[in-house]
Amino acid sequence: MNHLGYASSPAILQYLKAASDFGLEPEHILNATQVSLEILNNDVKRITGEEFQRVLAYLAKATQDPCFGLKSSRYVQAGSYSVLGYMVMNCKSLKEAIRITPVYEQLVGDMGHTDIHALEDGALEMRWHCHYPNPSVRPHMIANVLGSWINFARFLVDKPNGNPRKIYFEFDQPDHNAMLQFQSMFQCPMEFNCDYSALVIDQKLLALPMRQPDEQLLKTLENHADILMANISDKQPLPMQTKNVIKGLLVEGIPRKEMVAKRLGMSERTMQRRLQQHDTSYQNILDDVRQEQAKHLLISTELSIQDIAARLGFSEPRSFHRSFKSWLGITPGEFREREK
Repeated sequence: MNHLGYASSPAILQYLKAASDFGLEPEHILNATQVSLEILNNDVKRITGEEFQRVLAYLAKATQDPCFGLKSSRYVQAGSYSVLGYMVMNCKSLKEAIRITPVYEQLVGDMGHTDIHALEDGALEMRWHCHYPNPSVRPHMIANVLGSWINFARFLVDKPNGNPRKIYFEFDQPDHNAMLQFQSMFQCPMEFNCDYSALVIDQKLLALPMRQPDEQLLKTLENHADILMANISDKQPLPMQTKNVIKGLLVEGIPRKEMVAKRLGMSERTMQRRLQQHDTSYQNILDDVRQEQAKHLLISTELSIQDIAARLGFSEPRSFHRSFKSWLGITPGEFREREK
């Protein structure tokens, strides 16, 4: 079993483009690391995390550049994030784009996961936890991810000098020459050897509008992303597969259990029994999805609470209020006001 999951081809192509600056040919790199050359011609192909880590370890050794990961972040573009990249381009603000990233980042791969933490002054701390254990790979991947976030965000809000408030890195501080390159890229205070890696983004930057947001196109892309999430979850535990199917069907109303079971290729009874083996149920998973969607809609849209309740399949707003308060201990209105 692949304990490191998978990575999408756009993710690895970003590193291969940077490698060409060092005179390294993509075909030679892939042959040397025993990765199929098909990835160069097929932007929907995925490779295993073990293969991806092998490629990065090779590049780290071949370039002997402590800033290789950082330099590769300059090659970020919407396609680097698969469908997620085009989704965030059509969000209304940088804050909305950041909020949807943890929900759909698995479309890019299983290289790590993102946590969003709201700070008291309205800023957000965006943490990224790398899943790859190779110590020669982790610093490059972390620098790439945080650098890519910043470069892409600057493009999205058309602010070439838009800088985070602060950055935390879990690896040791590099040498003087490398530090100059880090400072040139991020242009903000940095701390090294921290417990986690993260960007802190001020409220003013979060509120900046995107270049050309398109709410209708975003909805279409979200529906497509939900389908893709369901498809790639075949290797995941059944509760995650069930969750992704429910998210994909939720746009058409609350899906019936038999409909979800059919998508999973099993009977309703079998689905229920297998979910029980994971100490959960269809209703528990549905409630989790509703909670996630409720928070997303309250934060990133101007829909009325009544409309959100209807969209999530509640028969009346009072039912939505009761459920939401049982989830988070506050009402939907209080949550929306807190997250402004």
